[in-house]
Formats: sequence, C-alpha cells, structure tokens
Amino acid sequence: MAEGVKKKRSAGRPRRLDPETIVATARRVIEEEGVDAVSMRRIAKEVGSTPMALYHYVRDKDELLLLTLAGVSAAIPRPELPADPRARLVAVSAHMHGVLGRMPWVLKVLALGDLTDKQALWMAEEILGSAMACGLSPARAVHAYRTIWHFVYGDLVFRAAMARRREEPERRRHFPAMLTEDDRAELPHLTALAPRWDELQEYDVTEQLSAIVDGLLSRAHRTAAPDRAEGTGRAGGAGEIDAPDRRA
Repeated sequence: MAEGVKKKRSAGRPRRLDPETIVATARRVIEEEGVDAVSMRRIAKEVGSTPMALYHYVRDKDELLLLTLAGVSAAIPRPELPADPRARLVAVSAHMHGVLGRMPWVLKVLALGDLTDKQALWMAEEILGSAMACGLSPARAVHAYRTIWHFVYGDLVFRAAMARRREEPERRRHFPAMLTEDDRAELPHLTALAPRWDELQEYDVTEQLSAIVDGLLSRAHRTAAPDRAEGTGRAGGAGEIDAPDRRA
C-alpha cells in the first residue's frame, strides 16, 4: 500500500446513542426555539446521528416529547399540604400554577394534547380526592379538575403572551390601545376602563383559585336528578369518572 494512504475503515455498527442525551437535546431545542423546531431529523442532526438510528430509541415525535416531560416533576419538591380538603384543593392548584409558570416550555408540549408527565399526576389525584372529600360526586370532581386546569393553563398562556407583547411594544396596536373615543358608544365600559386596564387586570392567582374552588364546591350542596347532575345521560357513578374527561 502506498505510503500516506489510509486504509478505509470498514463499516460497522452506528455509534450507540444515549437516550438521556436525546431527551436533553430535545428539551434544549424546545426551550430555545419552541416545540415546532423539534423533529426527528433535527434531533438526529443535533446528536450526530441519523433519523433512522434515532427511530431505534424513539417511536416518533410524540414519544420524544413525552420523554422530555418524563421526570420533570420529580425534580420539584412536593409542598406540605393542609389537611382541610378545601384548603388542600386551593394549595395544590396554586402549586400547579407556580410549577408550570417556572417551566413555560412544558405548556407548549401539553398543548399538543394527550401528553403528560406521569409523575405530575399526583396533583390531579389530590385535586380529585379533595373535591370528593368536599362532597362533589366523582363526575363533578372531574369537572372541577378540568375547570381548575383550564384556568391555570389559560392564565399562564395569557401571561406568556403579555410578556412577548412587552418585548415588542411598538410592533402593533393591541387592546386596549386600539380603542378610541369613537368606540365609546358601542363599548362604553371597555373604553372607560382602558386607561387603567393594565392595573385592573392584575390579580392574586391564589385568591382567584380560591374563588373558583368556592364556586365549584357550592355544587356539592345542591340537589339534582342524577342524570342531569352527572351530565352523562344515565345514572351517575364512580365508574363514569373518565367519560367527562374524554369529551373535554
């Protein structure tokens, strides 16, 4: 063989990938660029592999995103919760809001639906248990959980949108700046409150959650026919706890 000519390396097994590296890379991409930037091709490139090799470890993008969520909650200590079920319900809901507020990228993954961190389900369990301890039926406890979750998720999405808006205040005219005196006849209340809108829309999350919980728990003291109360079209019961969740 001529001197200086290197022997071509024979093809062997592809470099073994580290699942933890794959997940960490996907999480970094989400945090820096958002969920839309994640693809099997992109992550394979980031870890120095090929999409085909990546499929040996992860079935598809959904599974990859699910893995990015797995274990996130385990790193966050659980708070000490009060024994009173109503106070416990408020405390867990406020904790959920606080945790997600510190990890906005998780909201983007959850927005895809059917993805969650199993180790975070203790919060849903506490909310359901506390709601039923306060007198709600299983179905109404599920409804209460969904209502609380919708508030938490919606509030955090709104806060993120407001943060983006503050970063580019001159990009476009937003509400309420878009309102003028010409709108007063049709929108009298909004126009009158517009100058103080930013001040007035500030609120304490725990206080709002407490009000929501009180409204939800007031249903425990009402009487109604089982079919209508449970919203199932048939006699309600613990076996129907999943039905409302599937429709949400």
